[in-house]
Amino acid sequence: MAIPSRNPHVLIAGGGIGGLAAALALLKRGIDVDVYEQASELREVGAGVQLSANGIRVLHELGVHEALRVLACEASGKEVRLWNSGQTWTLFDLGAVSVERYGFPYYLVYRPDLLAVLADGVRREKADAIHLNAQCTGFEQSVRGVTLRLASGEVHGDALIGADGVHSRIREALFGPDRPRFTGYLAWRGTISMEKLPGHMRRLIGTNWIGPGSHVVHYPVHRGEYMNFIGSVERDDWQVESWTTRGTREECHADFTGWHDDIHRMIDNIETPYKWALMGRAPLEKWSIGRVSLLGDACHPALPAYAQGAAMALEDGFILARALQGAGAGIGQALERYENARKERTAKVVHGSAENMRRFQNRAMAEPAGAQKYVDREWSEQRVKQRYEWLFTYDVTAVAV
Repeated sequence: MAIPSRNPHVLIAGGGIGGLAAALALLKRGIDVDVYEQASELREVGAGVQLSANGIRVLHELGVHEALRVLACEASGKEVRLWNSGQTWTLFDLGAVSVERYGFPYYLVYRPDLLAVLADGVRREKADAIHLNAQCTGFEQSVRGVTLRLASGEVHGDALIGADGVHSRIREALFGPDRPRFTGYLAWRGTISMEKLPGHMRRLIGTNWIGPGSHVVHYPVHRGEYMNFIGSVERDDWQVESWTTRGTREECHADFTGWHDDIHRMIDNIETPYKWALMGRAPLEKWSIGRVSLLGDACHPALPAYAQGAAMALEDGFILARALQGAGAGIGQALERYENARKERTAKVVHGSAENMRRFQNRAMAEPAGAQKYVDREWSEQRVKQRYEWLFTYDVTAVAV
């Protein structure tokens, strides 16, 4: 009589969106999980994420879609606007159209809301799964298991997943020091109280302002109470990759000199403007060694121009759980199946995000006539479908693992 395969005990380093999504997906499959987060509380920077149908499908399967729905804004569409005149073109319709075409809506989400919904889901499955003040300092693995070293001691499991972000310690231990390349872009981010903005800006729309050398994305989050702002500009005098470095409104205004009044109205009302250098990284050729693997920004960090970072982390977590279910002693093979199922798609997102940065900030948009020709070409219906349909139609429950 065959002995049934034992589900592994999985250790996850990092309690962000990807780590918690993986933990919830694993727990729902009867796989024991412990998440180790170095911070003293689960928190996300006050910024937004866009979740297209492929990401919402994951949340639906994890049983937390409804909890997020009441906090999010369901986008009715996305539009492109010209940097100085405000001329507007429809990028694509969403709302009911997204549900009809792709099965799920398109949400504009406050990052702390998404993190809280995932954390609540994890704790419902296992009340003590999330360990705070747990700084990971390294690991060891053998044919029998993995030992994760923490500042406070050691913990043991059958597999270790590095979900510890773009500056991942787990990735560095596996593959050596990171070698990011400065892209030449500086990005600004901030949130704005919606009540401080004029009525014509309070719409459930994702807006991409495109211009020569710069672009701005903004959209409502947290039940429409805030506007999320991200602005990118070509600058080579700031190369600090940190989401917590404060800038000033005056500096931000200067980076968007000559832009439409709507942009400057937002900058005037940003609660705290933060700036960070956008660093580029080539997709990893390998994610896993033995019993240890990576997910999310730890293995495929992308520039923000595709609006798929959070969705990719959610997808990773779900596919990882599918690969590990019933893995028994074959942890290494299961992690290889997970990696193989995800590597091509996430690499395409990394490359597509870099292309979109250049597309949003092309010099052809300096003058109205050149801008019209450029938009007609780059945002034609056919080209938009080529860039986005393959993303939105992805089904984590159906792809081969």
